[in-house]
Amino acid sequence: MFGDISKAEKIYIACGYTDMRKSIDGLAAIVQQNYQLNPFQNSLFLFCGRRRDRLKALCWE
Repeated sequence: MFGDISKAEKIYIACGYTDMRKSIDGLAAIVQQNYQLNPFQNSLFLFCGRRRDRLKALCWE
């Protein structure tokens, strides 16, 4: 469930598909390793599954 995402300074959309079985820790690791970004910054990270019918979001509050 989302809180208030209007406070996010930036929105990042991960290109390609992401394994939707990954937990929040796994998504945070993707942000750090693949994109060299800090997942704890005031940003919203969006990930799409292979079928493109689901999204996962990572937003540190």
